[in-house]
Amino acid sequence: MRENFLKSTSNINDILYAPIEPYKQNIIDVGNGHKIYLEECGNPIGQPALIIHGGPGGGCNPTMRRYFDPNIYRIILFDQRGCGRSRPHASVENNTTWDLVNDIEIIRKNLGIEKFILFGGSWGAALSLIYAEQFPEQVAGMVLRGVFTMTKRELNWVYTNQGAAKFLPESWRFFEEIIPISERSDLLLAYHKRLFGSSPAEQAKYSRAWTVWENSLASFRSLGNGYRPSTEYAKAFARIENHYFINNGFLNREGQVIEDLYLIKKIPTIIVQGRYDMICPPETADTVHRALPNSKLVIVKNAGHAMSEPGITEELIYATNEMKI
Repeated sequence: MRENFLKSTSNINDILYAPIEPYKQNIIDVGNGHKIYLEECGNPIGQPALIIHGGPGGGCNPTMRRYFDPNIYRIILFDQRGCGRSRPHASVENNTTWDLVNDIEIIRKNLGIEKFILFGGSWGAALSLIYAEQFPEQVAGMVLRGVFTMTKRELNWVYTNQGAAKFLPESWRFFEEIIPISERSDLLLAYHKRLFGSSPAEQAKYSRAWTVWENSLASFRSLGNGYRPSTEYAKAFARIENHYFINNGFLNREGQVIEDLYLIKKIPTIIVQGRYDMICPPETADTVHRALPNSKLVIVKNAGHAMSEPGITEELIYATNEMKI
Protein backbone atom coordinates (compact mmCIF):
# COMPACT_ATOMS: atom_id res chain seq x y z
CA MET A 1 0.00 0.00 0.00
CA ARG A 2 1.15 3.51 -0.78
CA GLU A 3 0.74 4.77 2.78
CA ASN A 4 3.08 2.04 4.02
CA PHE A 5 5.77 2.86 1.48
CA LEU A 6 6.55 6.35 2.73
CA LYS A 7 6.01 7.94 6.09
CA SER A 8 5.32 11.62 6.64
CA THR A 9 8.39 13.34 8.03
CA SER A 10 10.05 16.73 8.02
CA ASN A 11 13.50 15.12 7.85
CA ILE A 12 14.34 14.81 4.17
CA ASN A 13 17.25 12.44 4.83
CA ASP A 14 14.76 9.96 6.31
CA ILE A 15 12.93 9.92 2.98
CA LEU A 16 15.80 9.78 0.48
CA TYR A 17 17.76 6.65 -0.30
CA ALA A 18 21.16 6.44 1.38
CA PRO A 19 23.98 8.47 -0.22
CA ILE A 20 25.11 6.93 -3.50
CA GLU A 21 28.58 7.36 -4.99
CA PRO A 22 29.22 7.21 -8.75
CA TYR A 23 30.83 4.07 -10.09
CA LYS A 24 31.84 5.90 -13.26
CA GLN A 25 32.57 9.53 -14.13
CA ASN A 26 33.45 10.86 -17.54
CA ILE A 27 33.85 13.98 -19.65
CA ILE A 28 32.26 13.73 -23.09
CA ASP A 29 33.26 15.95 -25.99
CA VAL A 30 29.95 16.84 -27.65
CA GLY A 31 31.46 19.17 -30.22
CA ASN A 32 31.27 22.92 -30.86
CA GLY A 33 33.86 23.46 -28.14
CA HIS A 34 31.75 21.90 -25.35
CA LYS A 35 32.66 19.07 -23.00
CA ILE A 36 30.00 17.80 -20.62
CA TYR A 37 30.35 16.02 -17.30
CA LEU A 38 28.62 12.63 -16.99
CA GLU A 39 28.33 10.17 -14.11
CA GLU A 40 26.68 6.82 -13.46
CA CYS A 41 25.49 5.44 -10.13
CA GLY A 42 23.49 2.55 -8.76
CA ASN A 43 23.16 -0.75 -10.64
CA PRO A 44 25.30 -0.89 -13.83
CA ILE A 45 22.86 -3.36 -15.40
CA GLY A 46 19.75 -1.78 -13.93
CA GLN A 47 16.93 0.17 -15.49
CA PRO A 48 18.43 3.33 -17.08
CA ALA A 49 17.20 6.67 -15.74
CA LEU A 50 18.52 10.02 -16.92
CA ILE A 51 18.32 12.96 -14.52
CA ILE A 52 17.82 16.26 -16.35
CA HIS A 53 18.55 19.20 -14.09
CA GLY A 54 16.87 22.57 -14.09
CA GLY A 55 17.87 26.11 -14.87
CA PRO A 56 18.97 26.10 -17.64
CA GLY A 57 22.35 26.41 -15.98
CA GLY A 58 21.61 24.81 -12.61
CA GLY A 59 23.88 21.77 -12.81
CA CYS A 60 23.33 18.46 -11.03
CA ASN A 61 24.19 17.64 -7.43
CA PRO A 62 24.70 14.44 -5.38
CA THR A 63 21.25 14.60 -3.75
CA MET A 64 19.62 14.02 -7.14
CA ARG A 65 21.01 10.47 -7.16
CA ARG A 66 19.07 9.62 -4.03
CA TYR A 67 15.58 9.66 -5.54
CA PHE A 68 16.15 6.26 -7.15
CA ASP A 69 16.51 2.76 -5.68
CA PRO A 70 20.19 2.04 -6.46
CA ASN A 71 19.54 -1.69 -6.55
CA ILE A 72 17.08 -1.25 -9.41
CA TYR A 73 18.24 1.75 -11.39
CA ARG A 74 21.25 2.68 -13.49
CA ILE A 75 21.23 6.35 -12.49
CA ILE A 76 22.76 8.76 -15.02
CA LEU A 77 23.44 12.44 -14.34
CA PHE A 78 25.04 15.08 -16.53
CA ASP A 79 25.78 18.78 -16.34
CA GLN A 80 24.29 20.60 -19.31
CA ARG A 81 26.45 22.83 -21.46
CA GLY A 82 28.18 25.66 -19.63
CA CYS A 83 27.32 24.72 -16.05
CA GLY A 84 28.43 22.49 -13.20
CA ARG A 85 31.53 20.55 -14.17
CA SER A 86 30.96 20.98 -17.90
CA ARG A 87 33.23 23.31 -19.81
CA PRO A 88 33.61 26.07 -20.92
CA HIS A 89 32.00 27.47 -17.79
CA ALA A 90 29.06 29.89 -18.22
CA SER A 91 29.42 29.75 -21.99
CA VAL A 92 26.35 30.45 -24.12
CA GLU A 93 27.98 29.91 -27.50
CA ASN A 94 26.60 26.85 -29.27
CA ASN A 95 24.29 26.42 -26.30
CA THR A 96 20.65 26.00 -27.31
CA THR A 97 17.80 23.64 -26.54
CA TRP A 98 18.55 21.68 -29.68
CA ASP A 99 22.21 21.31 -28.69
CA LEU A 100 21.05 19.84 -25.38
CA VAL A 101 18.62 17.47 -27.11
CA ASN A 102 21.50 16.29 -29.28
CA ASP A 103 23.70 15.89 -26.19
CA ILE A 104 21.11 13.58 -24.61
CA GLU A 105 21.12 11.47 -27.76
CA ILE A 106 24.93 11.34 -27.65
CA ILE A 107 24.75 10.15 -24.04
CA ARG A 108 22.15 7.50 -24.85
CA LYS A 109 24.15 6.12 -27.75
CA ASN A 110 27.51 6.26 -25.96
CA LEU A 111 26.10 4.31 -23.02
CA GLY A 112 24.43 1.74 -25.27
CA ILE A 113 20.93 2.46 -23.92
CA GLU A 114 17.85 1.66 -25.97
CA LYS A 115 15.32 3.46 -23.77
CA PHE A 116 15.53 5.36 -20.53
CA ILE A 117 13.30 7.02 -17.98
CA LEU A 118 13.59 10.79 -17.90
CA PHE A 119 13.53 12.54 -14.53
CA GLY A 120 13.34 16.32 -14.79
CA GLY A 121 12.05 19.31 -12.89
CA SER A 122 11.34 22.89 -13.96
CA TRP A 123 13.54 23.50 -17.04
CA GLY A 124 14.47 19.83 -16.71
CA ALA A 125 10.79 18.97 -17.20
CA ALA A 126 10.66 21.16 -20.32
CA LEU A 127 13.79 19.57 -21.76
CA SER A 128 12.46 16.09 -20.95
CA LEU A 129 9.26 16.85 -22.84
CA ILE A 130 11.11 18.38 -25.78
CA TYR A 131 13.51 15.44 -26.05
CA ALA A 132 10.63 12.96 -25.78
CA GLU A 133 8.73 14.77 -28.53
CA GLN A 134 11.77 14.43 -30.79
CA PHE A 135 12.65 10.84 -29.82
CA PRO A 136 9.52 9.18 -28.36
CA GLU A 137 10.79 5.66 -29.09
CA GLN A 138 13.77 6.20 -26.80
CA VAL A 139 11.72 7.17 -23.71
CA ALA A 140 10.35 4.42 -21.45
CA GLY A 141 8.66 6.84 -19.05
CA MET A 142 8.93 10.25 -17.42
CA VAL A 143 8.83 11.64 -13.90
CA LEU A 144 8.33 15.40 -14.08
CA ARG A 145 8.28 18.03 -11.32
CA GLY A 146 7.24 21.67 -11.33
CA VAL A 147 6.39 21.64 -15.01
CA PHE A 148 7.65 24.42 -17.27
CA THR A 149 7.08 24.68 -21.04
CA MET A 150 9.01 27.86 -22.02
CA THR A 151 6.11 30.10 -22.99
CA LYS A 152 6.08 33.88 -22.79
CA ARG A 153 3.24 33.65 -20.29
CA GLU A 154 5.38 31.57 -17.94
CA LEU A 155 8.37 33.89 -18.32
CA ASN A 156 6.21 36.94 -17.69
CA TRP A 157 4.97 35.36 -14.47
CA VAL A 158 8.52 35.35 -13.06
CA TYR A 159 10.16 38.32 -14.78
CA THR A 160 7.49 41.03 -14.77
CA ASN A 161 5.68 42.67 -11.87
CA GLN A 162 2.40 41.01 -12.85
CA GLY A 163 3.01 37.56 -11.39
CA ALA A 164 5.17 36.14 -8.61
CA ALA A 165 6.34 39.66 -7.73
CA LYS A 166 2.95 40.31 -6.14
CA PHE A 167 3.59 37.55 -3.60
CA LEU A 168 7.18 38.50 -2.71
CA PRO A 169 7.28 42.28 -3.25
CA GLU A 170 10.33 42.79 -1.03
CA SER A 171 12.37 40.25 -3.02
CA TRP A 172 11.10 41.71 -6.28
CA ARG A 173 12.31 45.17 -5.30
CA PHE A 174 15.81 43.79 -4.73
CA PHE A 175 15.69 42.30 -8.24
CA GLU A 176 14.12 45.28 -10.00
CA GLU A 177 15.56 48.35 -8.32
CA ILE A 178 19.16 47.78 -9.41
CA ILE A 179 17.94 48.38 -12.97
CA PRO A 180 17.37 52.01 -14.08
CA ILE A 181 13.69 52.98 -14.22
CA SER A 182 13.93 53.61 -17.96
CA GLU A 183 14.78 49.93 -18.59
CA ARG A 184 12.37 48.20 -16.22
CA SER A 185 9.75 47.52 -18.87
CA ASP A 186 11.92 44.63 -20.13
CA LEU A 187 13.97 43.14 -17.33
CA LEU A 188 15.15 40.18 -19.39
CA LEU A 189 16.79 42.57 -21.82
CA ALA A 190 18.09 44.89 -19.10
CA TYR A 191 19.75 42.01 -17.26
CA HIS A 192 21.07 40.61 -20.52
CA LYS A 193 23.04 43.79 -21.18
CA ARG A 194 24.70 43.54 -17.77
CA LEU A 195 25.17 39.77 -17.52
CA PHE A 196 27.09 39.90 -20.80
CA GLY A 197 28.76 43.27 -20.27
CA SER A 198 32.48 43.87 -20.29
CA SER A 199 32.89 44.35 -16.53
CA PRO A 200 33.43 41.13 -14.50
CA ALA A 201 32.28 42.94 -11.36
CA GLU A 202 29.03 43.99 -13.04
CA GLN A 203 28.47 40.47 -14.36
CA ALA A 204 28.92 39.10 -10.83
CA LYS A 205 26.58 41.69 -9.26
CA TYR A 206 23.72 41.06 -11.66
CA SER A 207 24.27 37.30 -11.72
CA ARG A 208 23.84 37.18 -7.96
CA ALA A 209 20.73 39.40 -8.07
CA TRP A 210 19.15 37.19 -10.76
CA THR A 211 19.93 33.99 -8.85
CA VAL A 212 18.74 35.34 -5.49
CA TRP A 213 15.40 36.42 -7.00
CA GLU A 214 14.67 33.01 -8.46
CA ASN A 215 15.80 31.22 -5.31
CA SER A 216 13.49 33.41 -3.22
CA LEU A 217 10.58 31.83 -5.12
CA ALA A 218 11.74 28.23 -4.88
CA SER A 219 10.50 27.09 -1.50
CA PHE A 220 7.10 27.11 0.17
CA ARG A 221 8.98 28.47 3.20
CA SER A 222 10.93 31.10 1.29
CA LEU A 223 14.00 32.68 2.86
CA GLY A 224 13.52 35.76 0.69
CA ASN A 225 16.83 37.44 -0.07
CA GLY A 226 18.80 35.40 2.47
CA TYR A 227 20.38 33.13 -0.15
CA ARG A 228 24.05 33.85 -0.93
CA PRO A 229 25.18 31.94 -4.05
CA SER A 230 28.80 31.69 -5.07
CA THR A 231 29.80 33.97 -7.92
CA GLU A 232 30.82 30.98 -10.04
CA TYR A 233 27.45 29.25 -9.66
CA ALA A 234 25.44 32.46 -10.08
CA LYS A 235 27.29 33.46 -13.24
CA ALA A 236 26.52 30.19 -15.03
CA PHE A 237 22.95 30.04 -13.75
CA ALA A 238 22.02 33.63 -14.58
CA ARG A 239 23.81 33.95 -17.91
CA ILE A 240 22.54 30.65 -19.31
CA GLU A 241 18.98 31.15 -18.07
CA ASN A 242 18.84 34.66 -19.47
CA HIS A 243 20.32 33.47 -22.78
CA TYR A 244 17.60 30.84 -23.12
CA PHE A 245 14.75 33.02 -21.91
CA ILE A 246 15.56 36.02 -24.08
CA ASN A 247 15.54 33.62 -27.05
CA ASN A 248 12.26 31.94 -26.00
CA GLY A 249 14.05 28.66 -25.46
CA PHE A 250 15.07 28.52 -29.14
CA LEU A 251 11.77 26.82 -29.87
CA ASN A 252 10.33 26.95 -33.36
CA ARG A 253 7.06 28.56 -32.24
CA GLU A 254 5.26 29.82 -29.15
CA GLY A 255 3.50 27.00 -27.33
CA GLN A 256 5.44 24.30 -29.15
CA VAL A 257 5.90 21.99 -26.15
CA ILE A 258 2.17 21.87 -25.40
CA GLU A 259 1.11 21.64 -29.04
CA ASP A 260 3.39 18.65 -29.67
CA LEU A 261 2.33 16.60 -26.64
CA TYR A 262 0.22 14.40 -28.93
CA LEU A 263 3.51 12.85 -30.08
CA ILE A 264 4.15 11.36 -26.64
CA LYS A 265 0.64 10.51 -25.46
CA LYS A 266 1.55 6.82 -24.96
CA ILE A 267 4.57 7.45 -22.70
CA PRO A 268 3.83 6.67 -19.01
CA THR A 269 4.28 9.94 -17.12
CA ILE A 270 4.00 10.94 -13.47
CA ILE A 271 3.84 14.67 -12.71
CA VAL A 272 4.61 15.91 -9.19
CA GLN A 273 3.54 19.50 -8.62
CA GLY A 274 3.63 21.76 -5.57
CA ARG A 275 0.30 23.48 -4.95
CA TYR A 276 2.07 26.78 -4.17
CA ASP A 277 4.82 26.67 -6.77
CA MET A 278 5.75 30.32 -7.37
CA ILE A 279 8.09 29.61 -10.30
CA CYS A 280 5.95 27.14 -12.22
CA PRO A 281 2.29 27.49 -11.11
CA PRO A 282 0.15 24.31 -11.23
CA GLU A 283 -1.83 25.47 -14.26
CA THR A 284 0.93 24.30 -16.61
CA ALA A 285 1.23 20.87 -14.99
CA ASP A 286 -2.54 20.46 -15.27
CA THR A 287 -2.46 21.41 -18.97
CA VAL A 288 0.28 18.86 -19.68
CA HIS A 289 -1.54 16.18 -17.68
CA ARG A 290 -4.81 16.70 -19.55
CA ALA A 291 -3.01 16.37 -22.89
CA LEU A 292 -1.30 13.11 -21.89
CA PRO A 293 -3.83 10.31 -21.37
CA ASN A 294 -1.14 8.02 -19.92
CA SER A 295 -0.13 10.50 -17.22
CA LYS A 296 -0.88 10.96 -13.54
CA LEU A 297 -0.79 14.34 -11.78
CA VAL A 298 0.05 14.49 -8.07
CA ILE A 299 -0.56 17.86 -6.43
CA VAL A 300 1.42 18.22 -3.20
CA LYS A 301 -0.21 20.46 -0.60
CA ASN A 302 1.95 22.83 1.45
CA ALA A 303 4.74 22.64 -1.12
CA GLY A 304 6.32 24.98 -3.63
CA HIS A 305 8.86 24.42 -6.38
CA ALA A 306 11.92 22.83 -4.78
CA MET A 307 12.46 19.09 -5.08
CA SER A 308 13.99 19.18 -1.59
CA GLU A 309 10.68 20.00 0.11
CA PRO A 310 9.55 16.94 2.10
CA GLY A 311 6.23 16.43 0.33
CA ILE A 312 7.80 16.78 -3.11
CA THR A 313 10.64 14.44 -2.16
CA GLU A 314 8.21 11.78 -0.94
CA GLU A 315 6.17 11.86 -4.11
CA LEU A 316 9.21 11.80 -6.40
CA ILE A 317 10.58 8.72 -4.66
CA TYR A 318 7.19 7.05 -4.83
CA ALA A 319 7.03 7.92 -8.54
CA THR A 320 10.43 6.37 -9.33
CA ASN A 321 9.29 3.20 -7.59
CA GLU A 322 6.09 3.17 -9.63
CA MET A 323 8.22 3.43 -12.78
CA LYS A 324 10.14 0.24 -12.01
CA ILE A 325 9.79 -2.36 -14.73
